[in-house]
Amino acid sequence: MSYANIIVEKDAGVGTITLNRPKSLNALSVELYRELDAAIAEMEADPEVRAIVFTGAGERAFSAGADIKEMARIAEDSNATPDPERAQRAWHIAECSKPTIGAINGLAYGGGAVMASSFDIRVGCERTSFKFLAASYGRINSTWSLPMQVGWPVAKELLFTARVVQAEEAFRIGLLNHLVPNDDLLQKATEIASQIAENDPRMVQGIKEIMIDNVGDAWRRMFDKEGEALLGKLTPTPILEGFKDFLDRKGLT
Repeated sequence: MSYANIIVEKDAGVGTITLNRPKSLNALSVELYRELDAAIAEMEADPEVRAIVFTGAGERAFSAGADIKEMARIAEDSNATPDPERAQRAWHIAECSKPTIGAINGLAYGGGAVMASSFDIRVGCERTSFKFLAASYGRINSTWSLPMQVGWPVAKELLFTARVVQAEEAFRIGLLNHLVPNDDLLQKATEIASQIAENDPRMVQGIKEIMIDNVGDAWRRMFDKEGEALLGKLTPTPILEGFKDFLDRKGLT
C-alpha cells in the first residue's frame, strides 16, 4: 500500500513509521491518521514485523499535534463532518499488538504528545520536548495515557499547567526511557526494537496484552491472570526447545 503522509519501512523484524508532513511540523491531519491506522494494521498482520518504531520527518518536530488549519476548515464548513473514528485510531496506537517505540525527534505537542505517551517505550534527544496543552484551548486529552507513564502527581501538573517539558525533565520523570544525542536517536530506538524482535513474539505480545488488561485490576488478580495465560494461550515453550542454545553450550544435549 502506498502512503502520502507517512513513510513505512520494514527491515529485520522491525517496522518503522515516519510521520511525513515536515512543512506542517507533522501535524496530524485526518488523512495522516487514516494512513497511520492502516499501516499499523498492516504491520500487526505481518508476522515478520515484531516491533514498530515511530518517528517524525524533519528536524523540528515529532508532531505538533492536530492540524488546526484543517480543523478550522471543517468547523467553517456546514457540510463537513469530523472524523468519527479519530479517537479509536488513537486507541489503536496504544493497544497495538506489537511493541511500539517512539523516536521523539523534536517537539511533541497536543495530539503529538498524546500519541507519544501511548507508545510502550520512548527515546528522546536534546531537541525533544512535550506539551500536553489541551486545557489551554478548552479541551481534554491524555488523562488515560500520561498517568500510566509518569504517575498521578506529575501527570496532573503537566495536564493542569499545559507547560513545556524539556528533554532532561522528560527523562527524569520517566516520560523518556532513554535520552541520547540526536544523531543516535533512531539508531537507539531501532536497537531496542531489534532486541525485542529477537525474542519469542508470542510471549512479547502476550506480555503486552496482559499488562494492558491488568490496568485497574487488583494485584492478586494480575498474578492469577499470568498463571491463567501460562495454562492457556501462552503455554511455555518446552525446556529443551527454549533453552537449546544454553544446553548445547554446556554439552547437556
